[in-house]
Amino acid sequence: MVEVLTDKNYEEETKSGVVLTDFWATWCGPCRMQSPVIESLAETNDKVKFSKMDVDANPETPANFGIMAIPTLVVKKDGQVVEKITGFHNKEQLETILAQYTD
Repeated sequence: MVEVLTDKNYEEETKSGVVLTDFWATWCGPCRMQSPVIESLAETNDKVKFSKMDVDANPETPANFGIMAIPTLVVKKDGQVVEKITGFHNKEQLETILAQYTD
């Protein structure tokens, strides 16, 4: 399951474990391609918490990260940012990135 986060609950929901957050917007074509990949990973990977945040509805958190393009994926481990990647990434690419923080 992919949890929907907001500016209000982002820090609390990403402070422990490995968390991938997909920063997206409804009007963004590549974001619509990225979303099913994240959904698929969430179904098969129980070591990572998957979440997403609409940048239009929640401008504060993306601004804090300096996110200027979407989709941007932020990976946090125990509350610390360990990866920030921009643009579409396929399932295999994301599995490789996440394996660095879960194995």
